Amino acid sequence: MKKDVIISIRGRQTPVDQDISNLEFVTEGKYYKKGNAYYVMYKESEVTGMDGTTTTLKIEEDEITLMRFGSVNSQFIFKKGQKHVSYYDTEYGAFTVGVTAHHLNISVDDTGGEIEVDYEIEIDNNKTGYNDFCMFIREAGCSNDKHCG
Repeated sequence: MKKDVIISIRGRQTPVDQDISNLEFVTEGKYYKKGNAYYVMYKESEVTGMDGTTTTLKIEEDEITLMRFGSVNSQFIFKKGQKHVSYYDTEYGAFTVGVTAHHLNISVDDTGGEIEVDYEIEIDNNKTGYNDFCMFIREAGCSNDKHCG
């Protein structure tokens, strides 16, 4: 199973002592299952500030791994209540980023679905704020938000 999908992403960044920043975009991508995990893959754009980067999410029952390769290289693991620290490598330099997922909602199947993640973020061991994102995955050409038949 490998499907062409439409991916809708809404995100919000709430930095410490700064205004909330919202991001919303729709893109095309690929969706497939390998073992017990679902994967969604798409190319970033100028909208996200990561043009030239491919993002892949590995979606498991209680964990999401976000991997980026290209102009930005990183791997974040979101598992409720656990902190994950990794390197965030950009053309301007590398730094450590820690993410602690406070809320994780995973509702995906062979037709697509939805994931939600709320997490706290630290850069070089300094708390920088809270972020969240919601991703909707649906088969390309499907008018229904959830399932195509």
